[in-house]
Amino acid sequence: MIRTVESQPPASAPVLAAYSYCEAVTGQQARNFAYGIRLLPTPKRRAMSALYAFSRRVDDIGDGTLADDVKVARLEDTRALLTRIRDGAVDEDDTDPVAVALAHAAEHFPIPLGGLDELIDGVQMDVRGETYETWDDLKVYCRCVAGAIGRLSLGVFGTGPGARGAERASEYADTLGLALQLTNILRDVREDAEGGRTYLPADDLAKFGCAAGFSGPTPPEGSDFAGLVHFEVRRARALFAEGYRLLPMLDRRSGACVAAMAGIYRRLLDRIERDPEAVLRGRVSLPGREKAYVAVRGLSGLDTRQLSRRTVRRRV
Repeated sequence: MIRTVESQPPASAPVLAAYSYCEAVTGQQARNFAYGIRLLPTPKRRAMSALYAFSRRVDDIGDGTLADDVKVARLEDTRALLTRIRDGAVDEDDTDPVAVALAHAAEHFPIPLGGLDELIDGVQMDVRGETYETWDDLKVYCRCVAGAIGRLSLGVFGTGPGARGAERASEYADTLGLALQLTNILRDVREDAEGGRTYLPADDLAKFGCAAGFSGPTPPEGSDFAGLVHFEVRRARALFAEGYRLLPMLDRRSGACVAAMAGIYRRLLDRIERDPEAVLRGRVSLPGREKAYVAVRGLSGLDTRQLSRRTVRRRV
């Protein structure tokens, strides 16, 4: 069982400033994520912002315009910084606010920092331009860039006292990360193609006549693009169903945070399913009012209660 402590001693001014910087980064660059973590108590919200800011730094290196050898060097520099954080070698007056905030968070929560090494490994796969023949191949990548984030987040959330099945919480957090990442891949299929990246498994693309790729606002001629999207949507829904088993294991506000973030992506999946070609015309997104509704629904605990009832019925 993973437990965390809600109350902490007051943080110093440098640490508070570092957390403020991370929260600003999160608010500006991660709208969906920010909607979820605002439901958390302050210590957990700050820790999640530190995790996001570090992860964003890694992602930005991979997505940037630098030469590949420079990206590799910067990723290794970031890995060296992570080692310093893990070793407790980052002081409060360090000039890197993300390092200061993450070091403080790791002191107060059982965050498995090795997950950030996995994230770096996944971004290095992007830099190498790896493609994926099968879903099993793609899962390796998704576990690095998203499943690891789920496990890192669980270190902040913790599991509730006496939570049934908590020994599998890390597995469910990982699976929920895969569900979110597959939704991202579907949403960004055109944008990724324009950047020279293909994530969907080659055998799936071939099965639905989409091996030519996605270079424009319409599907490849003669393809069953809608069939491909619906196939991947079903896969993502199965991952969501498995990952949602995590919710009853969390305290109310952590469960609300996860329900809000996952709920936003499930609604994106609904939109993609209704109009598959929309992902070729531009980025599919939810309006702010709908995100707010999902956040309120998460805070109400409705999703968690529904899941708990389904789990009980399965046991009976």
